[in-house]
Amino acid sequence: MSEKEKRVSPEVLPLTGKSRWSKVAKFSPVSRETFRKLSIKGRAPQPERMGIRCTYYDNQELHKWLADPVNYRAEVA
Repeated sequence: MSEKEKRVSPEVLPLTGKSRWSKVAKFSPVSRETFRKLSIKGRAPQPERMGIRCTYYDNQELHKWLADPVNYRAEVA
């Protein structure tokens, strides 16, 4: 087994922190575009922009959404 294979972490979404779509996609039941449209409607976690090309999602909100995607409603700030 190579050194890189030994360092690979298990595929789980952390309970806290922020994640980019590339990490969330593995767990999402919908495509990126569908998720984007749901976010606009307030039916999926809201994106947090960290720059022009950098968007993150709050892991706690993602876990709430993944637990019940049909009834999830984003909290309005």
